[in-house]
Formats: sequence, structure tokens, C-alpha cells
Amino acid sequence: MAVNVKVGPIGALDMLKFKNMAKVREQAIQAAPANEISGDFSVNKLAKEYHPDFLDLKIAEIIEHKDAKTFVFESAGQHKIPYFRAGQYLSLKLPIEGSYVTRPYSISSGPSWTKEGKIAITVKANPAGFAADWMLKNFKVGDAVTASAPEGQFFYENLRDSKNVIALAGGSGITPFLSMAYALRDGDEDFNLTILFGSKTEADILFKKELDEIAAACSKVKIVHVLSDEQKEGYENGFITAELIKKYAAEDTTIFMCGPEAMYRFVSGEIAKLELPRRRVRVEMLGVTKKVWEQDGFPAKAKDAKVKLTVKVGENTYEIEAACNEPMLVAIERAGIKAPSRCRSGECGWCRSKLVSGEIFVPEENEFRRYSDKEFGYVHPCCTFALTDAVIEVPGEFF
Repeated sequence: MAVNVKVGPIGALDMLKFKNMAKVREQAIQAAPANEISGDFSVNKLAKEYHPDFLDLKIAEIIEHKDAKTFVFESAGQHKIPYFRAGQYLSLKLPIEGSYVTRPYSISSGPSWTKEGKIAITVKANPAGFAADWMLKNFKVGDAVTASAPEGQFFYENLRDSKNVIALAGGSGITPFLSMAYALRDGDEDFNLTILFGSKTEADILFKKELDEIAAACSKVKIVHVLSDEQKEGYENGFITAELIKKYAAEDTTIFMCGPEAMYRFVSGEIAKLELPRRRVRVEMLGVTKKVWEQDGFPAKAKDAKVKLTVKVGENTYEIEAACNEPMLVAIERAGIKAPSRCRSGECGWCRSKLVSGEIFVPEENEFRRYSDKEFGYVHPCCTFALTDAVIEVPGEFF
């Protein structure tokens, strides 16, 4: 059935105005100056203060631990140390032996430290690593360090997480939970935190004194030490299992986990036995597997193979060698090429690059690309392994 609609003169003008709206807006945009909005606006000043692109830091203090050091930083630039959420990390840019590498480290200080202009990370010795032992050997008080602003999503969110949190930690994986414990003690957060902290022996417990003091001062924090290689009164013995988690978990609990790769492999299976909703399990990214050849889908013939990477950065082109069993980013950094990177786990997308040609492998646990990126050939070099000669376009460094 046809509908007759009468439009008066005013209505017709309104329709014409609506039709021309896009054209009028485009004319206004083109007529406006292309100058950057002045930094004199208070909102811009606050944005730069609390959300800087990067931090110029210097080492104010070094605290020694067994097989680890805590580096306390203060600002060495114009920006103040920004407030952060307990559980976030800093990504450090390190010039090592002609290479520029980035490494993410969980913040081990509490958010309230920023009011004093300080922020800290803790680095544990890693003989099989590269950056950690270099930092432990070379960093000294007064050294300048460039870092990202606080990053990451591994923090408590009351709209998503239960009021009761079980934190599963191993080794230096205690650092984000130490930050959370400080935040609870200082009134920056409000939830109940029970930490199951796995160590080999009592002597190996990192931050034992600090954790015990926080638990004594704050009823919202409880520490349970789990010793794998030693039986001792007052400690749980063995590994962090489903039964142990159930022993300390409330009826409604969110699980957070952070630790070494071996712990992830074992404890993930134990968590699965609890049959919790997916939203109730939060896992800090552990980086990329060190034995990619053991992953399903990785070709056996590629384990020890070498390939040629053609890396394009702006107008510059580099040809470098890469091993099939190392992330492309590692090969790029080793060649002294500056490339953007932060989480090094595939999650943040900061290193997103265009794969022009070549066959690759991405571990399933590090596959966080958008569907469209996979469709149109974009990769995260931090967790992408080249299986053949490849060409990749890497964005210029912007951190």
C-alpha cells in the first residue's frame, strides 16, 4: 500500500540540510588549521602527565635478593611517574651489544610508590636468557633507562572478578601479586587476596619478609608458601594442585596465575580440573615458548633450519639470517634493527607488521591477532616463527 507523505517548506529545508551535512562538515575540516592542539589545555597536560608515550628513568636504588635484584626507578625527564594498576608491567628498551631489545617486567612496587616519584621492577637471574643477566651484571645506581608507560591487563577489575582472588605464583612470578598486596595494604585496591606461592625451599622464597609483613598488617592478604623440595612445618609441600587450590579457595573465586613456563604447563591442567567459568581464570602472558618445535603443527624439519629475512623499515631494507625456532623479532633485534615491541607475547599488538611473503608458524597460545589481520597478512613478530625465507614490513620505532 502506497503511503503519501506531505512535506512542508520547513521540512524540505531540513531534509536538504541533512543531505548536505557531510559536505558542510568536510568543508569545515578542510578550512581548519592543521596545527596540533595546543598543550596549554589542562586536559592535555593531564593526559601527558598520566599517560606518557614513554618514560625517561634513572636507577635510584638497587635492592639485592638471592638470585635477583629490585631496581627502583625515579623520573629522569619531564614526566612524573604515572599511577598504575597493580599487576601491570613496564617494557624496558635496552641497548645491548649493538642491539636494541625490549623486555617486559611486572612492576613489583605498589601504586602508592608513584606518589613518592618511584616505581620498581624485580629481575631474577636467567642463565638461559639474554637481557636479565645483562641487567643484573651491568645496571648501577644513576644509570638512565627508557621504558614504556605502565601496560597490560593483568589487574583486578571488580566488574569482572570475584571479591575473592587466589593468586598462583612461582619464582619471580610473585612480582605482580606483591604489587597487588601493597595496593591492598595501602587502600588502593579492595578485594581478598590469597597467594599460593611455589618455591623450591624456604631459602628460595623471594620477598618472604615483605609478604609476611604485608599479611600481618592487612587482613585482606593471606600468604601460603608451597615448597616443592623441602618439607617444613607451617608450609605446604609439593606442587600447586587442584586440591590445594580448593583447600584455600572461597566458593566464588577468581584465579590469577603468573610464573615460569614449566609452572604454566602443569598448573593449567590443574586449574582445568576445577571447571571454572573462563572469566574466572586470569593468566599473565608468559612470553613465547622456548621449545616451539614441541608445539603441534611446527614442522620437524624446521627445528634447526636457518632462513633469510628481508626486513623493510621505512625506506631502509635489511637482509638478515634467522633461525626457524626463534621469533622473528629476536632475529630482527639481534641484527641491531630498531623495532617496536612491548609484551613479547603476541597479546598487545604493539609490534604488528605486514608479512609480504613467506611461510610462518604462530603457537596457538600466542595467537591473538584479529581475524582481519590473519586474512590480510599481518603478524606479531614477537611470537611469529619464519619457516621459509620471508619478507616483512616493520613499522618504525615509536617508543
